[in-house]
Amino acid sequence: MKKYQTGIKNWPEDERPREKLFKSGEHTLSDTELLAILLRSGSKGQSAIDLARRIIEEFKTFRNMSHTDIRQWKGFKGLGQAKIAQIKAAIEIGRRFGEEKIEKKKKITCAKDIVDLLMPRMRDLKYEIFKVLFLDGGNKLIEISEMEQGSISQASPVIREIMHRALQGFAAAIICVHNHPSGNPNPSQEDKDFTKELISAGKTMQIKVLDHIIFGDNTHFSFADEGLM
Repeated sequence: MKKYQTGIKNWPEDERPREKLFKSGEHTLSDTELLAILLRSGSKGQSAIDLARRIIEEFKTFRNMSHTDIRQWKGFKGLGQAKIAQIKAAIEIGRRFGEEKIEKKKKITCAKDIVDLLMPRMRDLKYEIFKVLFLDGGNKLIEISEMEQGSISQASPVIREIMHRALQGFAAAIICVHNHPSGNPNPSQEDKDFTKELISAGKTMQIKVLDHIIFGDNTHFSFADEGLM
């Protein structure tokens, strides 16, 4: 993109990000142009495009922007808390949009369905989060519930609470997921012991435990895929 010395409003109309979006569609915009639309304005001596370009150069990806500490944003002139909030909110909307697609699936068929749904959220969490997917008799998704937030190293989900929630929602099966903030998805001995206890409780309550998936950094471990269920 050409660099102009004046504000975006003085650019040729067909090169302004907002006008370009309406004319050709948002898919035609670069990451810098999309970010500039969110920012709306820059600061004295720099346009929104200039500011957006500096942010992209610093963080490289939108994913990196989503899980950075607020202090890492302080060095950008013209970037206050309101604009930072707008960026983070937009990224979260993108995540939720992705999650909406799986909720319309007629059936959960394999671990990949769950990984495609939850990886964008689970891989960047700083603490262990334990979620349960509740399914009906046809393996259709009823709901996803966050059962517990643990420390940076462990979460301790309560099996009794999981089974109680499943019975309340008339779930016939469940899939458990949690993340490892270290990025390594391999199960600990505690993860293995918990899974065995959960399967045993499920048999008693006639609720199928289909899988336990652990998320790392763009990788995962599925107990079902590994033949451990």
